[in-house]
Amino acid sequence: MSSEFVRGLKCRLCGKLYPKEALNFCTEDFGPLEVDYDYEAIGRSLSREAVERRHRTMWRYKELLPIDGEPTVGLQVGCTPLVKATRLAEALGVRELYIKNDAVNYPTLSFKDRVVAVALSKAVELGFDTVGCASTGNLAGSVAANAAAAGLEAYVLIPDDLEQGKVLGATIYGAKVVAISGNYDKVNRLCSQIAFRFGWGFVNVNLRPFYAEGSKSMGFEIAEDLGWRAPDHVVAPMAGGSLIGKLYKAFKELEGLGWIDPVRTRMFGAQATGCNPITNTIKTDAPRVKPVRDPRTIAKSLAIGDPADGFFASKLMKETGGWGEDVDDEAIVDAMKLLAETEGIWAETAGGVTLAVTKKLIEQGKIDRDGTTVVCITGNGLKTQEAVIDRIARPPVINPTLAEFETLIGTSAPAEAELAPAGA
Repeated sequence: MSSEFVRGLKCRLCGKLYPKEALNFCTEDFGPLEVDYDYEAIGRSLSREAVERRHRTMWRYKELLPIDGEPTVGLQVGCTPLVKATRLAEALGVRELYIKNDAVNYPTLSFKDRVVAVALSKAVELGFDTVGCASTGNLAGSVAANAAAAGLEAYVLIPDDLEQGKVLGATIYGAKVVAISGNYDKVNRLCSQIAFRFGWGFVNVNLRPFYAEGSKSMGFEIAEDLGWRAPDHVVAPMAGGSLIGKLYKAFKELEGLGWIDPVRTRMFGAQATGCNPITNTIKTDAPRVKPVRDPRTIAKSLAIGDPADGFFASKLMKETGGWGEDVDDEAIVDAMKLLAETEGIWAETAGGVTLAVTKKLIEQGKIDRDGTTVVCITGNGLKTQEAVIDRIARPPVINPTLAEFETLIGTSAPAEAELAPAGA
């Protein structure tokens, strides 16, 4: 039981405390709320050795997640591979590179399964029977799938220009999917109104403080799979700006428990140039995030023009000595191909953004070529085929003859005698 480890919610601006409830903002100053843990109690009850004996899912760290008792939703989520990317490292000219591959996360092939597992487990605890979300794609599918498995009614609201693969990936689970005219920020505002009017649990609105904590499991897994150490650099995609902060928070929590050495990780954030409110903030040293009113990029899952955690993401990158960069659509596609051709990993467009930005930061000298770098891939390429299908060469068509095949590859097959095994 982990209920003793969560005290409640706390405002990130003024520190005002709240009980565990479906609320995402401070009623005093409208600051965002986050979960307040009793780390001394966690330290007395949990050890690295105990974690290592548990099943390989994200719930092996359940004491560090905001669930009372045992989780009820998404029991198989997490513990995705940390791939040592030797061929990609050689291509980029760095010594040690890893891919945290949430493109194979269960059940919907994105890191959103982590945050949804926590949010819906919390929704069940709080007594909600109807849940929902505003989504740019991956969250839609994850809420729909996990709600179906938990027997919850789900409403999923999306921008009307979303990739058809992601629309189908939510509808198939029986969720009530509603396309809204306009961009994600308009969808999100409507979801806030619906959540408070109907009293439903929207994972990234009134359940957001609990939901966001699920991202920490990605950081816990990275540190454990590196032999209980934090990497020198992490590159993470940024949409709302929450993930990058939760990854760092995970490392700091492990440091606070005495499980890893002092954290010196530099955090780097990646966006598409067509929607770069956070990277623009850090590159121009602006005091606040200026929203992008009309996002235009093939990386639709990152196309949030007014990011809820943009200020905190920008602040974190500065404080850790990291940086934020953005790349255009052509670079995104090139990076998707590079990852696929070197490591056999097909990432969605957001993954292309993250790898292209990594390449750019290495070339700029902002990422040390001799350090340990982890690149976070958060979604599967099967979901964004429309973005690349016209940019990838189509296979040639030939008649079923050996002669035509030899002509195609520009060489002849060896004679039968040359194929005989030695000594035969």
